[in-house]
Amino acid sequence: MRWPETARGSCLSPLLWLLGCASALGAAQQFVYKKQYAMGTVYEIAAYDPSPDRASKAIEAAFRRIIELDHVMSNFDESSDLSRLNRSAHFHAEAVPRDLYRAIQDSLVYSRLSEGKFDISVAPLVDAWKAAQARGKPPSASLIEKLRRCVGYQQIELIPPNRIEFHSPCLRIDLGAIGKGYAVDRAAEALRSYGLRNALINAGGSTVYAMGTPPGQPGWLVHLRDPSRRLDPTVLLRDDSVSTSEQSRSSLIDPEGFGHIINPFTDRPVNATLAVSVVAQTAVATDGLSTTLFLLGPQEGGRLVRRLPDVAALWVSPAGKSNLVSTGPQIMMHHSAIHSLW
Repeated sequence: MRWPETARGSCLSPLLWLLGCASALGAAQQFVYKKQYAMGTVYEIAAYDPSPDRASKAIEAAFRRIIELDHVMSNFDESSDLSRLNRSAHFHAEAVPRDLYRAIQDSLVYSRLSEGKFDISVAPLVDAWKAAQARGKPPSASLIEKLRRCVGYQQIELIPPNRIEFHSPCLRIDLGAIGKGYAVDRAAEALRSYGLRNALINAGGSTVYAMGTPPGQPGWLVHLRDPSRRLDPTVLLRDDSVSTSEQSRSSLIDPEGFGHIINPFTDRPVNATLAVSVVAQTAVATDGLSTTLFLLGPQEGGRLVRRLPDVAALWVSPAGKSNLVSTGPQIMMHHSAIHSLW
């Protein structure tokens, strides 16, 4: 996913956008751009506002919110609230912060929609395959069989207003498939609390949320991931979000390759090189749905999209074939034809 394009030309990075487009801003709206490393990626926020000082303070507040959430939801920080939950919630209801409760609650929505293919309880399998990648050989069948009993979103019980219990002795949660989207939505709330109305939040290129519009533009034009480099799909965002899921592959594990998205039905990484981009009204929805639809594939995923209001999804293969399904938002294809994957 690339940054927006103005009428004067493509802005391939925030810095080029700042240098190439500053002359077109006008006196009423000032441009402010900042970036911050968090959650294993670089978050970038660009904003237009009459007061650059207010915009700067708002962006700093948004970054503080993201960093706060990193400490809540990190699997790598042993002192995080999620790590504490993963250690202590087995057959015991554990009180958690409101943000962790909400993020897990949101995640279970996509588990139910996908009938379990999206499952935040795959942390034991994720860790096993990460270790396998480091060793250069897949996990043993006996280990996978053992870990399979640890996985199942149905074993996560939410007890309102703020307690969670695992009905499994070894279940652990990984929020990597939805945590960035949740953080982006909370960052947008922080910007709005300072009165900002026109801003773009970019979470490492995988999730983008747009507030309002740039000066004189109908929306924020965002280029989507295109593994084929042929189609150049774009979407015009205005108070909505887009996320992309795609699988990275490695020859270290087996000839089919290894990726980071685990299918809980097969206990293995998904063997696919598609990119799936989803447009919806919130970043948590696009983050959760992009992983869900990647796991479901174009046929089953397309049927799911048709059941959801105001959602668009685009699957793109390295060969330049694509499937586009939408119940409202428009994804524009800059190609003479759209070829179905199936």
